[in-house]
Formats: sequence, structure tokens, C-alpha cells
Amino acid sequence: MRLVEALDADQGVVSVVGAGGKKSTMYRLAEQLDRPLLTSTVRIPIFDQYVERVIVTDDPVEAVANAEETHWPLGVVSEQDGSDRYLGYHPSVIDTLSGVDEVQTILVKADGARMRKFKAPGENEPQLPSSTSVVVPIVSAHVIGEPLSDEIVHRVDRVAHLTGLSRGDTITPSAVAVVIASPDGGHKGVPDGASVVPLINMVDDGSFQDDARRAAEEILRRCDAPRVILTRLTASNPVVDTIGRS
Repeated sequence: MRLVEALDADQGVVSVVGAGGKKSTMYRLAEQLDRPLLTSTVRIPIFDQYVERVIVTDDPVEAVANAEETHWPLGVVSEQDGSDRYLGYHPSVIDTLSGVDEVQTILVKADGARMRKFKAPGENEPQLPSSTSVVVPIVSAHVIGEPLSDEIVHRVDRVAHLTGLSRGDTITPSAVAVVIASPDGGHKGVPDGASVVPLINMVDDGSFQDDARRAAEEILRRCDAPRVILTRLTASNPVVDTIGRS
């Protein structure tokens, strides 16, 4: 199965949240879509190399409507923030963009993780457009078996609160599942009518696959997600497995 089908990303607004592969998921999806628009509701690293063009504008609707055929995949951002970041838009701006006929799918980075591999959202996260059709909460399989620490986890105290773990405790498949399935974790703020398709990334070999499958199966027991996708986003075919309901 291609990533775009696995994530139901062939149209609409797909918002990625969590840690361990948000940007890579967006870029791999963009490769598989005809007219994808990449943007953000938070800060996002410079991503010009992954699209044909990035337009910095306070009027993204006009910019997208007037984009040339050679500009796709297209990125739009509100302004540049220093040498290595762009700023995104208020979620309501994405809602307006969702009505532009020229766009096939809008891919939105909707929270930050400070380069960590696992997180629980902060008080004002995620910044999800109400037009979101699919939310993709992401976690890296590499955190399973590692200690709960600031080195690999963003917002350790929030993860500890949701899971009952203490700092230094081993992160288990069950702990990953609890956070991803929680309405205060990976399911936080999901708009009415949107589906949630969790993604476990960095599933690099057999041991990671076993742990990821255990986490995926428990995610499905804890929430109504239709499936969990296991990926290795650096591979030519990024979908390692699709864990559906039995």
C-alpha cells in the first residue's frame, strides 16, 4: 500500500502532529500527490528542497489560486523566522485555503516537538484547522525500550502524567499507545468529522517491528482509529505494515 492510501491523504486537509517524522511524512506524501500544498500552523524548518516552490505571503489564497503548473508541490508560509525557520498561519487561514479548487491535498504541520521522537501536546497544542479531514499522530518506534527523558521526549511531564511513568522509567509499547490514543495526547483537539490514523515511524528491523505492532494493536484497542501505519520513511516504499482491526 502506498503511504497516501494508507493515510487517506488523497484529498482534504491532512494535519500531522506528534514527534519522530512529521515533516518526513509530509514530504513523502507530497511525492505521491499531484497538487499538494505544504504549510503549517506553527514554526517549520525551511523546506524549499522538498517542493517546487515556497511562497512567503500574507495572502496564501491568492498565491495558490495563481500558482503555475510548474510550482507544484507548492509551499506557502507567512514569513521567514531567522535563517532556518518559517512561520505558519492561523488555523482559520488553512480553513480558507481548503476551499481553493487548485489544491488536491493540504499537508499541515500542526505542532512542534523540538526534534524529539515522542511527545504529548502542550496546553495550546495542537493547532488544528477545523477543516482537517485526517489527523496523523506520529511517534518513533525508537523510543520503545528507552528511558523517559528529555533527550528523546518532548514534554516529559505530560507524558508521565498520561502514562503513570516516572522520569527514567522504560517507555513501553503500552505507554506509547496510551499517549497516542488519549484525548489529551495524539487525539487532542480532533475536529468533528475528522478521522485519526496513527503512524509509528522508524520501524527499521524485526525488533522494532515487534514493538511497533504491539503498540499499534493496543492503540486500536484504546481508540476508534481505523488502522495504524508502520513506516520507515527513508525507504523507497515507506509503508512497512498496516495494522487494521481484526
